[in-house]
Amino acid sequence: SAIQSGYVNQVLSLEQMPAALSTAADALKSATGRQADETEHASTPDKDLGRILVLLRAGCGHDFTQYKRNTLRRRIERRMVVRSMSDMASYARYLQQQPGELKLLFREMLINVTSFFRDSEAFNLLKTEILPPLMKDRAFDNPMRIWVAGCSTGEEAYSIAMVLRELMDDSAPQLRVQLYATDLDEEAITAARAARYPSNIAQDVGAERLRRFFLLDNNEYVVKKEVREMVVFAVQNLAQDPPFTRLDLLSCRNVMIYMEPELQARLVPAFHYALKVGGVLLLSPAESIGNHTDLFEPVNRQWNFYRARASFASTRSMLSAGLNWSAPNLLAKDMGLAQRTRDIVNLADLARRQLLQAFAPPAVLTDQHGEVLFVHGETGRFLRLAPGSPTHNVVEMAREGLDLPLREALRHAESLGAGALLQRVNIRTEAAPIAVDVSVRMLAESWAGRALILIAFSEVVVDIPALSMARPRSRPVPQQVAELTAELERARQRTKMLLEEQQATTEELKSINEELQSTNEELQSTNEELETSKEELQSVNEELLTVNAELHAKIEQMSGMQDDMKNLLDNIRVGTVFLDRNLMIRRFTKEATKAYRLLASDLGRPLADIRTELTGGDPIADAAAVIETLVPVERELSLPDGSWYLARTQPYRTVDNVIDGVVLTFTDDLARRQGRLDVPALTRALGVPVVTVVAGHRDDNRRTRLDRRR
Repeated sequence: SAIQSGYVNQVLSLEQMPAALSTAADALKSATGRQADETEHASTPDKDLGRILVLLRAGCGHDFTQYKRNTLRRRIERRMVVRSMSDMASYARYLQQQPGELKLLFREMLINVTSFFRDSEAFNLLKTEILPPLMKDRAFDNPMRIWVAGCSTGEEAYSIAMVLRELMDDSAPQLRVQLYATDLDEEAITAARAARYPSNIAQDVGAERLRRFFLLDNNEYVVKKEVREMVVFAVQNLAQDPPFTRLDLLSCRNVMIYMEPELQARLVPAFHYALKVGGVLLLSPAESIGNHTDLFEPVNRQWNFYRARASFASTRSMLSAGLNWSAPNLLAKDMGLAQRTRDIVNLADLARRQLLQAFAPPAVLTDQHGEVLFVHGETGRFLRLAPGSPTHNVVEMAREGLDLPLREALRHAESLGAGALLQRVNIRTEAAPIAVDVSVRMLAESWAGRALILIAFSEVVVDIPALSMARPRSRPVPQQVAELTAELERARQRTKMLLEEQQATTEELKSINEELQSTNEELQSTNEELETSKEELQSVNEELLTVNAELHAKIEQMSGMQDDMKNLLDNIRVGTVFLDRNLMIRRFTKEATKAYRLLASDLGRPLADIRTELTGGDPIADAAAVIETLVPVERELSLPDGSWYLARTQPYRTVDNVIDGVVLTFTDDLARRQGRLDVPALTRALGVPVVTVVAGHRDDNRRTRLDRRR
């Protein structure tokens, strides 16, 4: 029983124990001396401790680097004493060679110390002052949400649930409660879900609450169903997994005391983020919210009740930093390399920026439709914000004289995928006309599935009067005619281009119209299908409701049958043990503990491991024989105290007539044996023959009765 509990460090024979104890004492003495030496040289970095924590993180997925170092050392040294090791370097090498030891060390790191109604005055304050305002005038569709972080084996979560049940029974019977309890230790969560506790909890719970919320089963207290169903247990890493949100109450007691201040400073904003405005945070007397007084206001300083203020600081903190247990000193080498890399990149960016500002012309980066994505340099002489609704289209932002050439160049670049260079484009500005070389280039890269076009503007320095349109008479007539002819030809080409664009746009509009009509028909068809699907879903929903009601009725029926079976087995006063095909214990009644020393924790163990003082036969051998032959066995067995039992071993048959184990029953046979006449013994005692006469007659029910006389 002690071995299977999981808390035994070594299993040895009696002769080996003194040497093991002596070795453990030497290791403990060495660990104590090492602690004193480390205290004198506290500034020396503990590389071996860092190696062990890295191994724990790699093997178990949990990082303890921001736990308090003294706590970590004590826990590691306990395992070192068990393994008879005197230094952490050897233990770190042992962890690398024995992965199973990592799991044992991880369990050692988890500190499960809790009890029911720990700090009873805090729970009295919770019942009288904290919970009633939170429960007041709460609608049924607005459940009360509570989170117990670091619940260990569940005592605190059940304590809060019992307080809530008492308040609900008194004033709010229709209140819905969602109570979540989480812990890092999976075994502790399993124990909390089982809701079975030893008998010594009576001093913490009190007689009235024991009677109201617990059942006594095999010297253990089991939480009643009405309280057990209020709590949902889950495994959660408090500092890495996302928290529950929209909470009315958050209890995190005696968890942060094992953490470094840096991690505590990250957890408090996370708690504020999880709570509603006006929600209550409960900490232990040894914990506090630190410097986060802008997030919480104190409700009771003695027992550390805090109310969440209205603030977005926690939300910004969660989004910007998040939660991380990684210690900076373990990653210092990588961080230094990253810093040097960032410095080199920053220098390169600085050089590129200076070169672009000194030598690169103003430019804009657009997509294939001319929407501006990025602007480099001063483009105010070439582009302007168009009047009317704000737009980022480069053609609409172009100044007079640049819009048509720019539209043509964009179209040319989009259709051919090649760049176009427009030289000496005349732009009219408020001051004077200017000449600009415009370069339109299609880039090979794309962004978010959109083609990219780079448009660069390079102003050309020319004689301004030559560009002036206010002196047409100063130029020779033939030159003027040639310029006008060229401009007319360009206007014709642009007009032709606009007509082609208009025709293409018209065709596209016709095609889009047809597609819209087709899409409309498809949407109508889809709408009809959705209506049909909605009716089918309603039908399926009704079926699910029916099945759910049937399952609920079946569950209630099964619960009633289990209650009937339990009362039946408890009242027939026959010891019964149910075994599977491997002779493992499935279930047993209270009377069976007189024949075998059974406990609730023995379920799933072989019956042969349980000690018994029965004499007159071997029930284990009988059970094995029944499994093989399916022939029931019946024999009389006795105990040293003079008790006699009629032991019957029969096959365990399922409803489908499948043999799935055996059933052992132990019936008290002492009364029958005392009433039986031992004729041979009486003959030997008296020295004369003794005749036993048995007279039979029938009663009114036609059943034979025997009257034995001497």
